[in-house]
Amino acid sequence: MTTLGIIVGNRGFFPDHLCESGRKTILDILKSLGIKAVLLDTNATAKFGSCETYADSVKCAELFKKNREKIDGILVTLPNFGDERAVADSIRLAGLNVPVLVHAFSDDAEHMTVKNRRDSFCGKMSVCNNLRQYGIPYSLTSLHTMDPNTDAFKNDLRKFASVCNVVKGFKNARFGQIGTRPPNFTTVRYSEKLFEQSGITVVPVDLSEIMGWANGMKDGDAAVKEKLDAFKAYTDTKAVSATGLMKMSKLGVAIDKWSADNAISATSIQCWTSLEEFYGVVPCTYMSMLSNSLHASACEADIAGLVGMVALQNASGTPSALLDWNNNYGDDPDKGMVFHCSNLPKAFFESHKMEYQAIIAGTVGKENTYGTICGRIKAGPFSYCRVSTDDITGQICAYLGEGCFTDDAINTFGGYGVIYIPELQKLLKHICTYGFEHHVACSLSQTADAVNEALTNYMNWDVYHHAAE
Repeated sequence: MTTLGIIVGNRGFFPDHLCESGRKTILDILKSLGIKAVLLDTNATAKFGSCETYADSVKCAELFKKNREKIDGILVTLPNFGDERAVADSIRLAGLNVPVLVHAFSDDAEHMTVKNRRDSFCGKMSVCNNLRQYGIPYSLTSLHTMDPNTDAFKNDLRKFASVCNVVKGFKNARFGQIGTRPPNFTTVRYSEKLFEQSGITVVPVDLSEIMGWANGMKDGDAAVKEKLDAFKAYTDTKAVSATGLMKMSKLGVAIDKWSADNAISATSIQCWTSLEEFYGVVPCTYMSMLSNSLHASACEADIAGLVGMVALQNASGTPSALLDWNNNYGDDPDKGMVFHCSNLPKAFFESHKMEYQAIIAGTVGKENTYGTICGRIKAGPFSYCRVSTDDITGQICAYLGEGCFTDDAINTFGGYGVIYIPELQKLLKHICTYGFEHHVACSLSQTADAVNEALTNYMNWDVYHHAAE
């Protein structure tokens, strides 16, 4: 659940009663959306808990600092013009470094007397001017002034909550890299140092350690039996040998323990070919289970791909997947096919079952490649995101957008879907021109706007938002 710190702006020679009614309206809307609020009591300042003076700002900041661990973002609401310095001082003194949304109430054209005129239209400009002077990044509502009792404003709040969740998810994040990238996958190289500057720590572990811990477990261990039951409950495992299922279970327990011991929230795993050759299983269904439970897991040790998965996951509150931009679809320039072997979360599929990895089987033998989860991605809207570190410019960059999975006919293997993206060729040119990787994170949601706001405005990454012109 998202928690927002609320600043009710006020200016002395504007109607004070609007702060009282405006405060109540905002709190009612937040409650209806399941968003918690932290704000000054009505008797904490002279005017209904609003911020007008420096002393008010100090009180507001102290309250926010006491609730630092709870507050995900700040909503500035202006029932009247508001005092721009009081708003900016409150945020600066609190020092929370969280997203800020600036909202202004709309005037009623039939109530423009001294008693009821808001002038929030003008006050919002002054607040934004001061926030910019103070170096405080902020977000804006979809319209300059808005009645809170509208669906448009409620959607703005939902989007802002998603923005807050993305930014929060990268603060002091710890992502696990289990093993190294496959030798030829230079495409998934990345800079740990650039991610560290954005609050994302990468914790590595050698794959041999994971396999060693797994090999040391007994079939009858309680944790192993529990994991085995979890696999059988998760998907159809009839096509997989008992030996393969047991190996997957032990591997899952080993990674679970390492992740818990190291406070890991998301993982990327070296999925081939060491595991298949020297342990005898693929980790795909286990990774699918992680992603499906909102602990994103990316294949081929792609940490940058994992970052995109986590961004989409935190914005939507739903599982995300890592896919290949893989094939054209006939001669339609706006359609294509995405694919992986696969480890997609089962929430993506029309139907699914555990299989063997058909591509690697030809090299290491079918009996060593059980553990993929296969099926077609269900039709519906989706968002996509690719994050990359550009060592040449010293920047973290990304692209994102939205499209839909279609029900167009296709007969293939693994985890797959046919996509439609308006002006797909323009997007593909951008990917190739700027040297982005062939992996892309996807979520069955429409959250590209929120992720774009979070990565651009608050993470300060270089983002291309693809949209049809």
